[in-house]
Amino acid sequence: MAQEEEVLGKAYDSRLMKRLLKYLGPYWWHSTVALASILLKVVLGADVIGPFLTATAIDKYLTQHPHPGLLDRWLSPRPLVGIGQIALIYLVCLLFSFVLEFVQTYLMQWIGQKVMFDMRSQIFRHLQQMHVGFFDKNPVGRLVTRVTTDVDALNEMFTSGVVSIFEDVFILAGIVFVMLRMNWWLALITFAVLPIIFWVTMIFRKSVRESYRRIRTAIARINAYMQEHVTGMVVLQLFNREKRAYDKFDEVNESHMVAFKDAVFAYALYYPVVEILSSIAIASVLWFGGLKVVLTTVSLGTMAAFIQYAQRFFRPIQDLSEKYNILQSAMASSERVFKLLDTPVEIVSPANPVKAEGPGQIEFDHVWFAYRQFDADELNNAAANGHAKSAESGIDQTSASSGFQSNSASYDWILRDVSFTISPGESVAIVGHTGAGKTTIISLLMRFYDIQKGAIRIDGVDIRQMDLVELRRRFGVVLQDPFLFSGTVESNIRLGSDWITDEQVATAAENVNLADFIRTLPHGFKEPVLERGSTLSTGQKQLISFARALAHNPKILVLDEATSSVDTETELRVRDALGRMVQGRTSVIIAHRLSTIQRADKIIVMHKGHVREIGTHQQLLAQRGIYYKLYQLQYKDQELGVPGSQVGADD
Repeated sequence: MAQEEEVLGKAYDSRLMKRLLKYLGPYWWHSTVALASILLKVVLGADVIGPFLTATAIDKYLTQHPHPGLLDRWLSPRPLVGIGQIALIYLVCLLFSFVLEFVQTYLMQWIGQKVMFDMRSQIFRHLQQMHVGFFDKNPVGRLVTRVTTDVDALNEMFTSGVVSIFEDVFILAGIVFVMLRMNWWLALITFAVLPIIFWVTMIFRKSVRESYRRIRTAIARINAYMQEHVTGMVVLQLFNREKRAYDKFDEVNESHMVAFKDAVFAYALYYPVVEILSSIAIASVLWFGGLKVVLTTVSLGTMAAFIQYAQRFFRPIQDLSEKYNILQSAMASSERVFKLLDTPVEIVSPANPVKAEGPGQIEFDHVWFAYRQFDADELNNAAANGHAKSAESGIDQTSASSGFQSNSASYDWILRDVSFTISPGESVAIVGHTGAGKTTIISLLMRFYDIQKGAIRIDGVDIRQMDLVELRRRFGVVLQDPFLFSGTVESNIRLGSDWITDEQVATAAENVNLADFIRTLPHGFKEPVLERGSTLSTGQKQLISFARALAHNPKILVLDEATSSVDTETELRVRDALGRMVQGRTSVIIAHRLSTIQRADKIIVMHKGHVREIGTHQQLLAQRGIYYKLYQLQYKDQELGVPGSQVGADD
């Protein structure tokens, strides 16, 4: 993540800019008005027209050395009246410039907020469509940075960077044009220091660019470090790691401070240098222009105007150097944002989905699945290091003739030729050692991942031919690690399903023995739930997750070690509720407690990605195979009807 933040990219990339400008499409009218306001403000503002009016007043009325000008025909020959007219023109221009400044600022800020809103909505919508494997490979901190920091950088470009660049360029162009029209050789004297300023600017830009790179890298590291250690604060304090964690954070934080100090030093050095060079230019104008005034070849008004123009000329140059960094940062942010948006959505609903009609039959037909695919280089490196594939390691180099694998690639198979059928209304338990593929089966059922070979069918329809929303709506899932969102207890049970009534929410809570706990809360079902349910125990969170599944009334119930965090008495009540719920529904259970497994209609035993045994509890014990060994190791103290303790852990 830090390495990715380190790259700032080009200062301007036409390809990226074209894509960014498309976001202005819905607001083209506002953008046009804002740009027109900038142009009019520059022309009528004090930077361009002010010194010209000053020169006209001095030459026409004070020194009485008039020369043909644009305003001569409208100005009075009387000095007091003429100066009053010029002052009035100046005042009107300033007031008009103020109105244009307001219009431009308001519109550009409004457009920036709209673009930022649209872009963040697009990123979040895209993230929701990504499959679970995408989030396995991309840290949360990186994705959050895309939605926050990177979009903020683009907003700054739209509201400040681009606008200021246009304004500075227009001001420079207007000043140069007027100065050359008034006296070209005095203008050239003013411009004589520009090569030195450009050279100093290039050094400054390079220095600040390096500082900004280090600042962004440090910020990325601070964010990542904070997120990791705040999330793991319990472990941090449990193992007395506070001092070491603080020292490490202090080191990362100091790198940010040093980088920022270097940037401040560059700015503190650059602006005085430009001021000195601009003062030299003004002094040169005073010297050479003053001689010409004495010789009466240059008017005093022209001389006064040039001094003002010279002062105004160097300000936009300073601003452009700073806006260059804003533009460069925005290009880097846009590249990262578009890279995320261009990441293809691998798991999508088909164009013409097939609707599955039925009570919920599940069929795995010779399913092969792997999370990882190894290329030829990885395999060669593994072989060179003595880690070539064996039957136990999981990497299977099937020949190309298998029809689903090339000669240059290999898969780390999690499931291998898995086939079984779960009949409607049947309760099936899946058991096996850690890493056997039990939880993977659950993920594949809801199409969080796509299989490499074989087929998974619901009521005879391949899940890849089903609409994703309709597919996942059939499932009610309770995971081993329940997840709660910020909100209320009620909103976490309903989870945005408006069709679930308050009565159904209360009934679901009652059925899983959650209602008694909710009645003790000050606000009942409206009790606030903090992030990840931090104020609730693991068992309470799991009961809320149970109530959530019950309230949605699914056709297929999936329990992944769902009762691991509730006490024995609560489990008995939950099991009674489940006994009523599974009637007429297909249920898939991953559990270690025999109180759940023994009552299953069928038990599927997984071992190293294969289905090794299928049968009832008693049938599998009679076979004295893998299930029997697992029973001897883990379940012998949990005979049916005998209270026991939970042992083991699952995937």
